[in-house]
Amino acid sequence: MIGRLNHIGVATPSIDEAVKLYRDVLGATKIGEKFAMPEQGVWVCFVDLPNSQVELIEPHGDASPLKGFLEKNPLGGQHHVCFEVEDILAARDDMVAKGAMVLNGGQPRIGAHGTPVIFVHPKNMGGVLVELMESPKGAH
Repeated sequence: MIGRLNHIGVATPSIDEAVKLYRDVLGATKIGEKFAMPEQGVWVCFVDLPNSQVELIEPHGDASPLKGFLEKNPLGGQHHVCFEVEDILAARDDMVAKGAMVLNGGQPRIGAHGTPVIFVHPKNMGGVLVELMESPKGAH
């Protein structure tokens, strides 16, 4: 069962330009530092909101999985939604049992928050790429 909405992932060709939008136009005041996740092929920056976060993601390297997304959406856009779950393995097994395709061969990997994550294919989630993230221990 899904828990709280953790973040909305927004793909962008430039985190630096996206930060200007969130800061200067939308008035965000809590914006983290940009950091690399080369093993996932992305740069990441979190914009903290009172009730959630926006995860800005930019390609890191030529093999980035965001390349194709940005070719189809050159300005960027919503890439995924992330919900917290108590147990990532139980969530994965539940998704598979219900016929959903879990990407990356179903193997959890460590996400930008330092906790295990999986992604569920958009064709099984009403057209939306869904990230399930194990709730950080001691959070909330």
